[in-house]
Amino acid sequence: MFLDSSRYNRVRKEEARAKDGRVVKIVTLRRLPAVSGDPMIVKENDSLHAIAQRLYDNPTMFWHIGDANTELQTGDLIGEPGRTIDVPEQ
Repeated sequence: MFLDSSRYNRVRKEEARAKDGRVVKIVTLRRLPAVSGDPMIVKENDSLHAIAQRLYDNPTMFWHIGDANTELQTGDLIGEPGRTIDVPEQ
C-alpha cells in the first residue's frame, strides 16, 4: 500500500465502511516521533520542499519538518515569512 520509505509504511491499516457501503482501506493515526533540531526562520516564498532540499538535499523529506512542528496543516508552517519553525537534524 505504501513504499518502504513512506512515513505511513509501518502504521497499522484497517478496513472501514464508507457512507455508500463500500469497504475501504484506511490508515490509523500515527504517533509523531519526538524530534530534536534547530529553529529556522521562514523566508519569503519558502516551501517545505525547498527547505528540505536546502537542508537535506532531498525535497521528499519535507514531512520531517512537518512532524517537528505542531500544525495540522503543514502549509501553515511557511505561510508567514519571518516565523520561526523547528527543523529536525538528519
